[in-house]
Amino acid sequence: MLAIFQQIGLPEIILILAVLLLLFGARKLPDLARSLGRSTKEFKAGMQDGATDEDAAPAAPETTAPETAEPAPEPKE
Repeated sequence: MLAIFQQIGLPEIILILAVLLLLFGARKLPDLARSLGRSTKEFKAGMQDGATDEDAAPAAPETTAPETAEPAPEPKE
């Protein structure tokens, strides 16, 4: 998967940016980049909060249902 990104050079990046410029226009691109940056920042903060919550929360003991001496009655037809 990472090998794909190693093959992308400067011409390919310029082509991708040109296509984005044509699709979204010059006015929309800064807004899209800004919202992408905010989303990335929020995602990273959420990942860090999730990691600290897991570390702080004690592991709950596993409980199992007690076994009954008699099996459940079978339904009659």
